[in-house]
Amino acid sequence: MSIYVGNLSYEVTQDDLNTTFAEYGTVKRVQLPTDRETGRLRGFAFIEMGTEAEETAAIEALDGAEWMGRDLKVNKAKPREERGSSGGGSWGNKGGGGGGGGGRRY
Repeated sequence: MSIYVGNLSYEVTQDDLNTTFAEYGTVKRVQLPTDRETGRLRGFAFIEMGTEAEETAAIEALDGAEWMGRDLKVNKAKPREERGSSGGGSWGNKGGGGGGGGGRRY
């Protein structure tokens, strides 16, 4: 399992997170997602810790705490949802159709 950390400063580094969460146990991994187009941090992270007890201790201590000028949102990460074809119901062909037109134009 892992921890979701939201409302992060855009200036945060993996080392910052590692140091802070290490106070509650062993930090196995830190993920700081970035925007694909801009490369800018997205303002949240995922932290994996050594044990569930360490994760719980970090969540209880840091959820709502002010850190780097922001109030953190810290909780258990939810499993990633499949993106598949999560369209909007039964809209049929999303290609647009392209109109009829037919026949030749002279």
